[in-house]
Amino acid sequence: MTRGSQSTDVVRFNTYEVHLRAGELYRAGHKIRLQDQPFRVLAMLLEHPGEVVAREELQKRLWPADTFVDFDHSLNTAIKKLRLALCDDKENPRFIETLPKRGYRFIGTVKQPAKQPSSAPQATPPLSPSNTKSAAASISVGRVARVSTEGKPTFVLVSSNEESAAEREKLDAANDDVGLSLLIAAQKVFLVPKGTSVRILEVQETASRCLVRILEGEHYGKTALVPLKFLPELAS
Repeated sequence: MTRGSQSTDVVRFNTYEVHLRAGELYRAGHKIRLQDQPFRVLAMLLEHPGEVVAREELQKRLWPADTFVDFDHSLNTAIKKLRLALCDDKENPRFIETLPKRGYRFIGTVKQPAKQPSSAPQATPPLSPSNTKSAAASISVGRVARVSTEGKPTFVLVSSNEESAAEREKLDAANDDVGLSLLIAAQKVFLVPKGTSVRILEVQETASRCLVRILEGEHYGKTALVPLKFLPELAS
């Protein structure tokens, strides 16, 4: 399999690790089940991160002319399965962006390829407090937690994305309740009941919040940014 400029067969992004030669995908050290065709699509997108990979190129590489399949259906299914494995959202993508009628683009930040392990064992340096914290954050990815608050509030306000989070911060600073109501009406901010189950997709330590997928209720299936203070289970 061609890997462009990659010097090894391991590519990392976010908490994911892709072993191109073995055809395996890992998240925070745990192997994720992914079928061959979606994996090959991911491998092609990772060859040129940030660049558009045309549908025609995907068809040429993965579905040759002598393959009798419904290409559009097969590709759409492969992309859907790939997004599911990456906990990605078509409407607010973190990794796989769709360019209608053109193709797809990998928009995540690809980390430097891993160096080949040396034959001599390397001493493991002691973890600093920051490294320990990062390791704990990686372990939290994929966990199911419940939104919680202290006191009487029965709902928590969460933002749908980075842009709405920034807009909400400005409104909170200005005590603009009308503007906040408009954000809620526009579905840029969600009212999530206390006790709602969410799956952790990413821990943003510097912003003290998590990207989650809502697993129940009115906003089922949507992604949102939840402050860590509303997810006390992560501290356990």
